[in-house]
Formats: sequence, C-alpha cells, structure tokens
Amino acid sequence: QVQLVESGGGLVQAGGSLRLSCAASGRTFRSYAMGWFRQAPGKEREFVAAISRTGRMTYYSDSVKGRFTIARDNAKNTVYLQMNSLKPEDTAVYYCAASRYGSQLPREYEYWGQGTQVTVSS
Repeated sequence: QVQLVESGGGLVQAGGSLRLSCAASGRTFRSYAMGWFRQAPGKEREFVAAISRTGRMTYYSDSVKGRFTIARDNAKNTVYLQMNSLKPEDTAVYYCAASRYGSQLPREYEYWGQGTQVTVSS
C-alpha cells in the first residue's frame, strides 16, 4: 500500500511558477514509477509527466514539455513537479500517482493522491 499526499498548489499569475510536491508513505516508493496528471472541470484526466523508478527517465506531454520538470528524491520518498511559464490553460487539479510499470495511461496507475488545485490567472 502506498499513500500519496500532494502539496504546493495555489493561485499564480500567467508566466509564474509553482512547485508541486508529492510525499509517499511506505518503504516501497523506489519500486514505483511516478506520474503527474491533471484534470480541469468538464475534462478527462490527462497525463502531464512521468519519471522512472530511478529517476533516469522522464516523459512529458507535448503541452508542458520545456516548461515543466519532474524529479524525484527516493531518500525522501518525494516526487516533484516544477512548473514554469504557467498559462491559464494549465489550471486544473493536479494528481500524483504510482505505477509498477510506468505509463501515460491513468488506468496503469495503482495509487493516487487526493489532488492539489492549481489556478493560473490571465
């Protein structure tokens, strides 16, 4: 069992930055690939970024590539999402999730956090 708790969301102006954190419980954090997803009102949950168990491999959606950076610290059981050059269309609830195998598909993730709201004003 892995429990995930996100933090770091908030209100920011367009062009600004935020860093999301996701703290994981348990000793098996390094056994999981981690992902960030987001869901805006009325839209499906969409993939944002993912990172391999060791942190050597990272993946991004086209919409955030070059602006967002995913990283993990296995010693701290934490995964991060640094978000720069934020746009109003980045407004959503952001979720972190854990997967044994890693994927861009939400259904491949076993554990989910409760989400943190990110609002970007124009």
